[in-house]
Amino acid sequence: MTPTPESVPLQPAPAGEVAISAVDAKQRIVDTAYELFARRGIRDVGVNELISRAGVAKATFYRHFASKEELVLAFLEQRDQMWTVQLIVGDARRRGGTPEEQLLAIFDVFGDWFRRDDFEACSFINILLEMGAQHPLGRASIDYLARIRGHVQQLAEEAGLRDTEDFSRSWHILMKGSIISATEGDTEAAKRAQAMARTLIEQFRA
Repeated sequence: MTPTPESVPLQPAPAGEVAISAVDAKQRIVDTAYELFARRGIRDVGVNELISRAGVAKATFYRHFASKEELVLAFLEQRDQMWTVQLIVGDARRRGGTPEEQLLAIFDVFGDWFRRDDFEACSFINILLEMGAQHPLGRASIDYLARIRGHVQQLAEEAGLRDTEDFSRSWHILMKGSIISATEGDTEAAKRAQAMARTLIEQFRA
């Protein structure tokens, strides 16, 4: 009789590794990387620390990620989903009743984020500055920043604004600038950016 998954005994985990499934092990590594990379950047976090904090064996780590760079790319993908799509765009769409209100609500979301004790700024900007625009991770960060502009452009199109690509680039400058200002300690940066954003919308009305 072919044994079922339930009937197969778990094999002992390698020394230092918690007995978890392959899928769970990979997600644990990504979740650990998310926490560390978001707070401390890339260069400051070593593979040995990632392995220790994730509670997996070195062989398990390299079975899922051939290199630290590959793990950073997985982190950026998760950051895009959790931060850009769910936190920023998703929350802004829930807060605003119209596309224009949803655009402006981005800065309301930012305002709450800037006041959090765990505010960690924008990982895409951080990695771009840390690694440089010519590095593969820098280029990946640029691509994810472009995705953010794409979300803004979509809202601008829904709002009936003109020249939505130019609008989204200008809007993104306000977003990125407010994040940098908040990193400097200006907790009102989102409110200041939102005031300028209202003027920008007026300039781009069809």
